[in-house]
Amino acid sequence: MSVIAVVDYDMGNLHSVCKGLENVGAVPKITDSPATIEQADAVVLPGVGSFDPAMQNLRSRNLIEPIKSAIASGKPFLGICLGLQMLFDSSEEGTEPGLGIIAGKVRRFRSEPGLTIPHMGWNQLEFTQPNLPLWQNLSSQPWVYLVHSYYVDPVDSTVKAAVVTHGSQTVTAAIAKDNLMAVQFHPEKSSSTGLQMLSNFVNQVRAKVAA
Repeated sequence: MSVIAVVDYDMGNLHSVCKGLENVGAVPKITDSPATIEQADAVVLPGVGSFDPAMQNLRSRNLIEPIKSAIASGKPFLGICLGLQMLFDSSEEGTEPGLGIIAGKVRRFRSEPGLTIPHMGWNQLEFTQPNLPLWQNLSSQPWVYLVHSYYVDPVDSTVKAAVVTHGSQTVTAAIAKDNLMAVQFHPEKSSSTGLQMLSNFVNQVRAKVAA
């Protein structure tokens, strides 16, 4: 049975992420142990909250190098919400350096008349990497659940896997590069669409382990 390490740094909605993974037949293991992350078949980095405390917590638990090593090793990796933003160099939300795995910055939505910030609720994805395995068996513009005031702005636009439009601003909602995938929305709160994504991720893990 494939083991998926769910990184615990005191800022993730761990229970709902694990429940979502369990619902699609995975064995999630909540952990802040570098050894467990190294031994796992895949890694999920969830996150809810602010950029600086999250990076400080990762650093204080000595989790930065294990996360970087997991991604470099080629094992499937899924970042969720703040777990996407921390993959970048820096954020307008704070002053701490990010993980620096994806070149770019986390930016705040611009104010515009009638625009609600944070961007909260259901919105439609537009795929920019339509053949990504994470999107298998989904409708062409599925609805997902988001809660965020900040979005990622990658230097290399080819890493974008999906975008979402809020007001007049179309921003990155997901990235993918090789074994690394990360989403701004919450699959675990996105009904059957989100469960399908988690199932697709788990299937990638199983295929990688079987190969």
